[in-house]
Amino acid sequence: MRTDTGQVFKLEDYRPNDFSIPQTGLTFRLSPDATRVTGVLTIERRDGAAASTSLVLDGDGLVLKRIAIDGRELAPAEYLATPDQLTILRPPARFQLLLETEIAPASNEALMGLYRSSNVYCTQCEAEGFRRITYFLDRPDILSVYTVRIEARLDEAPLLLSNGNPVESGALADGWHFAVWDDPFPKPSYLFALVAGNLGKVADSFVTMSGREVELGIFVEPGKEGLAGYAMDALKRSMQWDEQAFGREYDLDVFNIVAVSDFNMGAMENKGLNIFNDKYVLADRETATDADFANIEAIIAHEYFHNWTGNRITCRDWFQLCLKEGLTVFRDHEFSADQRSRAVKRIAEVRTLRAHQFPEDQGPLAHPVRPRRYREINNFYTATVYEKGSEVVRMIRTILGAEAFRAGMDLYFERHDGEAATIEDFLKVFEDVSGRDLSQFALWYHQAGTPNLTVSSTHNPATREFTLEIEQSVPPTPSESRKRLMHIPLAFGLVGAGGEPVAYGGVEGATVEDGVIHIRKRRQMVRFSGVAERPAVSLNRGFSAPITLSVEQKADDQFFLAGHDSDAFARWQAFNTLLTDALIAAFRQILGGAKPAFTARLTGLAGKIAGDETLEPAYRALALSLPGEADIARDIGTNIDPDAIFAAREALALAIARANQQTFTDLYGRLAGDGPFSPDAASAGRRALRNILLDYLSLLPKGAALAARHFETATNMTDRAAALTVLAHRHDGSPEAITALADFEARYGADPLVMDKWFQIQASVPGRRTVDTVRELTGHAAFSMANPNRVRSLVGTFASANQTGFHRADGEGYRFFTQTVLEVEKRNPQVAARLATALRSWRSLEPGRQAKAREALLAIAGAENLSADLRDIVERTLA
Repeated sequence: MRTDTGQVFKLEDYRPNDFSIPQTGLTFRLSPDATRVTGVLTIERRDGAAASTSLVLDGDGLVLKRIAIDGRELAPAEYLATPDQLTILRPPARFQLLLETEIAPASNEALMGLYRSSNVYCTQCEAEGFRRITYFLDRPDILSVYTVRIEARLDEAPLLLSNGNPVESGALADGWHFAVWDDPFPKPSYLFALVAGNLGKVADSFVTMSGREVELGIFVEPGKEGLAGYAMDALKRSMQWDEQAFGREYDLDVFNIVAVSDFNMGAMENKGLNIFNDKYVLADRETATDADFANIEAIIAHEYFHNWTGNRITCRDWFQLCLKEGLTVFRDHEFSADQRSRAVKRIAEVRTLRAHQFPEDQGPLAHPVRPRRYREINNFYTATVYEKGSEVVRMIRTILGAEAFRAGMDLYFERHDGEAATIEDFLKVFEDVSGRDLSQFALWYHQAGTPNLTVSSTHNPATREFTLEIEQSVPPTPSESRKRLMHIPLAFGLVGAGGEPVAYGGVEGATVEDGVIHIRKRRQMVRFSGVAERPAVSLNRGFSAPITLSVEQKADDQFFLAGHDSDAFARWQAFNTLLTDALIAAFRQILGGAKPAFTARLTGLAGKIAGDETLEPAYRALALSLPGEADIARDIGTNIDPDAIFAAREALALAIARANQQTFTDLYGRLAGDGPFSPDAASAGRRALRNILLDYLSLLPKGAALAARHFETATNMTDRAAALTVLAHRHDGSPEAITALADFEARYGADPLVMDKWFQIQASVPGRRTVDTVRELTGHAAFSMANPNRVRSLVGTFASANQTGFHRADGEGYRFFTQTVLEVEKRNPQVAARLATALRSWRSLEPGRQAKAREALLAIAGAENLSADLRDIVERTLA
């Protein structure tokens, strides 16, 4: 395990390396405990570098067995070797470096570099895992052409895969065999991949737009081939969509995906050999929910799209990570929107952004989309880089328009193919095709924090003038106390009394183009002429900018927009705002000792939305989903009592259920489906609406019996898991809940991915008893602290999705969490560091819980030999 050195890497310190490695040849002789890696690297000193310059290669825990230059063994005085670095003191200007290292994949529990899991050899090299395989210039701006030879025992690893195209294979002596792979496209070391083992294959092909046939393969654990069909279909749809939407054609002869059960990330885009966490490949109606199918579709697309936005054009340094990740998230969002419902997808994206990225921006871990410094790069694979990074790309399209945006993307691919690029390179292509100055807009990449717009309006019937007064601010963040003014594209609409758009004659005070107000100053008065009647104003339509809004708006306007706004996102937002305001008021009532009360107008609107057949079912399901407890806490801001928030949310849910019992019951019955299962968006939407109705109805008398019947008659995992969640959460400890949990375990106990759902459901049961349940479940036969999926499903869910249990007033949730994080860190620092982010908002808690959360963080920080990953998160959280 790499311990913390305290080194801080800064963007301004970037310099190109004095050496390049245009060609890399690797030979692996695989063995669980002693794999021999032979590297033959063609190395060149760059023009301008001094002849006396030493070559310093990165390593991590390596054992050097041999070193030679141009066939000559080096004397000890010619180099310095440690497990973490190799220095060649006076290398020639151009030479071949031969290195032999020995590694032990079977004992690599960190799952970085080359490791062996479930008898399969596998790699994960992003961000700095390649240095655990051999000494190298392990940085993204070193692009090399790789040829890889893999040797293994045939009975141990009949399948041998690497990047690129297969060029040779055959038998060796003593039951061994080999395969050679060649990747003609230069790539950085983080994209290297190797897989070897006994795996089943699902094969297909795809004909590209130029007529080339590409061989497709998805490799899974033998016997699970039947669960990879949806993933293959998603891959083919992704390849076709990228050709149509971005003009990007696949470039190799083969494209392979391998699903593995022990994986730190969701998936990895290695050139021609994507490696996936098996939860994002394996699915059928019996084992996967509709959300699983949607995630598989999105992540298959995301990793495939990286072939151009990440692989063919990579990032110059890790500060530019958003260049490949934010852009590719935007592309996979657009793909999913085209495959499913654009409106529903957009709302889901915003909910995710607010749940994960907004807290980052508002807490001690805040950082810009392009960070300026880091101690541990693994900790910057964040919602800010990915999700906010995607929103920044979306704003570029909003500002330029779809046509100019596509022209800019075409120029980006043409200009930077085969290069390691920067954010400046990316913005420059859009300036060049549009003629616009994006220098102020570039602050979205450089400045941390979520901007807020405060908006008020006035209407003068005499002059027929409607005015919006808009003021922008960006709250201070840990690294920046003073903020600069942003360019914010604010999509808007003026809505008349009948829901129709209100026309206006002219605009003063801001640039307004295609329904977008361009906010560039601290305070702007935007005047619309020719407006006879006061309109309702719909702001940030489509969530045109990742901001918060403070709008002086009457509840009547919010109710009106929730029923009439023509923009689907804004209509959802209006109702969500009404719900949030009611929940915050109820929270304050509970803290004051009063019983919360809700208006019939609000609960009645929920019933109207549920029954509105002009709205698609998936949209209605999202609208009826109450804001989450963490979302409410974020909007309250300080002195958070999670128990009071939970009580407020339960009270509103019960009020809505009681007010709409007959409507919900009738609709629940009509939505019962008896046709063949399909994971398509329309079918998934109907199931989502029926299951949210079940959640409400379960609060009423006979609710447990209804949920039990739903569970017993379920014909797919979506319905079965939804019913089990309702029973476990709403009727914890009831006979129905106990029976259903036991039935689920008996039915799926041998399927690790489905058991993850079982763990998640129990870890998220509200209340103080859950910490004891979770502690007990860590000893369950299906649970393993060595498997990231198991840890995330149980411990991660408890810490991130169980506000009342984790934030138990006596601190027991924190104490369990501290012990578990330190236990996980001994094996896997990356997973432990990600778990530790659950306490990023500890300062917003009420004083008692805040003190106990701080004690937990200090206990972690005080542990001996803490990894760089975990120490970085904890110290920044405490700062």
